[in-house]
Amino acid sequence: MKTSIKAFAIICAGILTAGVLTACGTEKNVSSQTASTIKVGASPSPHTEILNAVKDQLAKEGVNLEIVEFNDYVQPNLALSDGSLDANFFQHEPYLKEFCETRGLQLVSLGGVHIEPMSAYSDKVKSIQELQDGATIAVPNDPTNEGRALLLLQSAGLIKLRDAASLTATPQDIIENPHHFKFTELEAPQLPRTLQDTDLAIINMNFALDAKLDPNKAILTEGTDSPYANIIAVRSGNENRPELQKLIKALTSEEAKTFIEQKYKGSIIPAFSTK
Repeated sequence: MKTSIKAFAIICAGILTAGVLTACGTEKNVSSQTASTIKVGASPSPHTEILNAVKDQLAKEGVNLEIVEFNDYVQPNLALSDGSLDANFFQHEPYLKEFCETRGLQLVSLGGVHIEPMSAYSDKVKSIQELQDGATIAVPNDPTNEGRALLLLQSAGLIKLRDAASLTATPQDIIENPHHFKFTELEAPQLPRTLQDTDLAIINMNFALDAKLDPNKAILTEGTDSPYANIIAVRSGNENRPELQKLIKALTSEEAKTFIEQKYKGSIIPAFSTK
């Protein structure tokens, strides 16, 4: 009888041990299935705000989103290229292509998220018609955005460019400047700070929002048919990575569309349709 009891105790102990090991194994499996982290570089506004709006949605999909903020148009692409980031969100595709060609990088677009119409602001005049001959106009100095700014001025009839469709135009490509405007080329983040020193500054919407400028007070704005959708960029070859596919899916979801429309009230426009 004692032998039977002892044997029974050993069997029970074995069952308990197996149960504990099974439980530990289950816990390990759950742990191995915890969220994968992706690091996305972004401009503060509106890019970081839009990313934050889909964080919970991504978490439900098993993706932990880590946002790294940048205040320039160069470092996010370099950091993505060297592997410090998994993706970035701050630029339109024409800029990405020009940057990659110039730097020899292999970055590609995963898809467009929103459009930021470029606008002209002034502390000195309330309309384009009030600009005096010889007025100073500040424009971004980076490829594509400078051409984009000049195309905006051309669309208003203020200048004429050598190539009307050139996204890489500079002031040297102006062939008609009847009002003798003077152009100051500056890094895009600096443009809002030049409003006191220039007659007009053409500013990317993200930097205008960062500077608390009111888009409704812009005196010239691109149309809503602007082709410059801001994109999610990734390293070439990573386009089908599951976490990144979940990211672009979340950023082009109905929830993201509603957030953009309600938060920015037309100053930022979704670049996708959910229908």
